[in-house]
Amino acid sequence: MHEFSLRVWYEDTDLAGIVYYANYLKFIERGRSDWVTACGIDQIALRDQQDIVFAVRRVEADYLRPAKFQDALTVTTTLTSVTGARIVLDQEVRRQDETLFRATVTLVCLTGAGQASRIPAEIRARLAPSLH
Repeated sequence: MHEFSLRVWYEDTDLAGIVYYANYLKFIERGRSDWVTACGIDQIALRDQQDIVFAVRRVEADYLRPAKFQDALTVTTTLTSVTGARIVLDQEVRRQDETLFRATVTLVCLTGAGQASRIPAEIRARLAPSLH
């Protein structure tokens, strides 16, 4: 499990002072990007050298409790499966021990032109130690 910390800024909230629902997707994107980097994958080099990018194919999300302005949050990212062309992750946004948001995210591997592509073996090997 990978952890990424962030703080809720005023711009993340709505008129009620709680995090606007779409911003949870931004929070988990930051957590995923940090996880990929922690796995030793340089996404810019992957794009520039192999013409491969990762794209979100599916998100199944549950909004459980609201986060508020100034809350310190932690995004957890757990790899649940990796196949030839897909990566499935479970992600949560927490305030201390309280889960506020939960999502299952499916990523696919694409060429720069948007065509489906297989995940290179060396990338799958870098992800394998994270598999739970």
